[in-house]
Amino acid sequence: MATVEERVKAVTARVLGVDLAGIKLQDEFRADLGAESIQSVELVANFEEEFGIEMDEDEALSVETVGGAVEYIVKLCREQGIEVET
Repeated sequence: MATVEERVKAVTARVLGVDLAGIKLQDEFRADLGAESIQSVELVANFEEEFGIEMDEDEALSVETVGGAVEYIVKLCREQGIEVET
């Protein structure tokens, strides 16, 4: 199974149409990866589907970096009883 980081980067690359190899944990979705508002909502929906979790949309949209998303998703998976590889 891929790690949460690998899965977050893969979803991000797919939704935003950016090169997977170029995504870094410190990258900001908007400033560095060019996410528009609608793409941010798409990212949330895709993360929910990828990990089988439910996210609070406002809370999820406040996450600015790829690394922040990884931490947030790991936390939610633990809270919601979903096993993931960290």
